[in-house]
Amino acid sequence: MSKINRRDFIKIAAAASSVAALSFPSIARAGAKAKVVVIGGGYGGATAAKYVKMLDGNIDVTLIEPNPIYISCPLSNEVVVGHRDIGTLSIGYDGLKTRGVKILHDYVTGVDRARKVVNTQGGKTLPYDALVMSPGVEFRYVGIEGYNESMINDIPHAWKAGPQTLLLKKQLEAMPDGGKFVIVVPKGPFRCPPGPYERASLVANYFKHHGKTKSKVIILDANDSHSKKGLFNQAWAKMYGWEKEGLGTNGMIEWVKGAEGGAVTKLDAKTKTVSSDFIDVKADVLNIIPPHKAGKIAADTGLTGKEGNNFEQGWCKVEPMTMASALDPNVYVVGDACVAGEMALYGNPNAAFDMPKSAHIGMAQAKVAAAAIVAKVNGLPPPDPIYANTCFSIVGDNYGFSVAHLYRVQGGTFKYIKEGSGVSPMAMPDKSPVPDIYRKLEAEYADGWLRNVMADAFV
Repeated sequence: MSKINRRDFIKIAAAASSVAALSFPSIARAGAKAKVVVIGGGYGGATAAKYVKMLDGNIDVTLIEPNPIYISCPLSNEVVVGHRDIGTLSIGYDGLKTRGVKILHDYVTGVDRARKVVNTQGGKTLPYDALVMSPGVEFRYVGIEGYNESMINDIPHAWKAGPQTLLLKKQLEAMPDGGKFVIVVPKGPFRCPPGPYERASLVANYFKHHGKTKSKVIILDANDSHSKKGLFNQAWAKMYGWEKEGLGTNGMIEWVKGAEGGAVTKLDAKTKTVSSDFIDVKADVLNIIPPHKAGKIAADTGLTGKEGNNFEQGWCKVEPMTMASALDPNVYVVGDACVAGEMALYGNPNAAFDMPKSAHIGMAQAKVAAAAIVAKVNGLPPPDPIYANTCFSIVGDNYGFSVAHLYRVQGGTFKYIKEGSGVSPMAMPDKSPVPDIYRKLEAEYADGWLRNVMADAFV
């Protein structure tokens, strides 16, 4: 980190991610209640519902989510390799009910933005003054000849935590020594940018501990670089024999970038062989992560850009000060469904400084939206927001690292704040190796982070 230590940064980041909400005074208002409807009960939606109700108890808040239990995607790679039970990632909505949020377990079938009503499969018609849209992502089963959605029970993506996570775990456990675990990574943006490389790390760690030391993890990546690349390469070299990019190395993990054959275009489902313009790889366990776009209800509601358009590419553009949709000031889009930053919008290759699709940033966006909604209801200007993101990756026994980034709004756009942002160091200031205790503590921080964000969103 630059100029501040890790502990200080965590304090700053926690404060910054909540600043728009927590610095806003709680309001007791007379008269008729405003109605806020939240679609989607993940980290973003749950946080938005909770914080609107916390900031103004007179506002009527309804959260619509079909599933009674939410299962966290962050740290679900630990479930795949048996380091964590899926129950530790699972939480219900009783905490939000206690706070006065109405919970409706139902599917949204449509949103009438002109009439400002939400319709559900169960026959409910819910009027709103403000709508928070947090539908997550929809998977796009396109781009690979021979691959379609019907195959996910044989070729799991495990990019939505739950049954898919347990299915991939079962396949890993049944894999023979000397087999190939192949991960196909789509072109970004996608949910959890470091997730595929964390998964590769933990699968290699599983091989080491379960007598499968002749096995390989092969990452076929449509991208030419990836999140935390230097840190992953350093960890792979230390623990898994990483040598260099490409196939045919002696390491347990092999990574092939898009320009050199990583962009998969064809699947032979019978043999689980994936092909690109340059290579063919036969898998024992095949983990295809499909491309993403904003959740279906966002598209159905008319909040997304057209696919193939370099400006929005099937995602929801938002106003940086409030997280309101650029297409409707009464709808606020938070979490994975939105694009937040001019770099990704315009295809800038330096998109590392765009807001990633992560749980932490989704919660920060939700708090900004909540504060903006409460301000608008009460005739006040929205607070000046600061957004914070923190993302931990576990790559082996007692070995973790992280990124932490801050953003603010300048000139009507999202701007990355370099001062105070950063990544875990690859070396100490004197160029000596990072002590093992640093990596061990980061792994412990990851577990603490999970427990804290789950409590912040759902309790």
